[in-house]
Amino acid sequence: MTHPGVPLRVVSYNIHGQRDDTAALAAVIREAAPDVVIVQEGPRRFRWREKSATLAASFGLVVAAGGLPALGNLLLTSLRVRVVDTRCRRFPLTPGRHLRGAAYADCRVGTSAWFTVAGSHLSTDAAERPGQAELFRRDVAAAPYPVIAAADLNEEPGGPAWTTVARGLTDAAVAVDRGERFTYSCADPRRRIDALFVDPRITVIDYDVVDTPLTRRASDHFPVLVDLLLPAAG
Repeated sequence: MTHPGVPLRVVSYNIHGQRDDTAALAAVIREAAPDVVIVQEGPRRFRWREKSATLAASFGLVVAAGGLPALGNLLLTSLRVRVVDTRCRRFPLTPGRHLRGAAYADCRVGTSAWFTVAGSHLSTDAAERPGQAELFRRDVAAAPYPVIAAADLNEEPGGPAWTTVARGLTDAAVAVDRGERFTYSCADPRRRIDALFVDPRITVIDYDVVDTPLTRRASDHFPVLVDLLLPAAG
């Protein structure tokens, strides 16, 4: 007996530390109506728990994982998603550089569709990125369920860190022939540095880089919006 897939809508978004138009930011997410939002540059300092909860509420979502323990990587979900386990990682610090990390959550939709969501934000330093990418890849490879991994890689396709993270996964943009869509910057879009990869068992239905007047006010990155079909267990 075959089991139908379960739809899931995911947004990956570098929100620029909420330094832009926060009302526009909230409107962008509410209009997209995602099940999961993978945030880069979320709250990570003083009162980060309260700030993360406030951000999630402005989106109509709840906090699943991340924040300070993941150095600003934050995973948010709708009430449709049940989070069953979470973990965070901090990458080794290179003196003089910013701390970086990653957040992970094992989740379930309904009774049969299990998945692991992973989010990270790699260094702007080309010498530091590959090591962080390898740690992120190892975590993703060890995930107990089919993975949805999104990150601001600070690097374009073909680079060493991008290639490392992408190993064994499907680039959602390429899967639906949208690899030419740039994600950064909103002021002058010339680079695709925000990536979303999925386990080959997950079907990519649609992919979009949302370029609207609202998204141009909300952050310096465009959000990546992906519709997926999760495999349903027997």
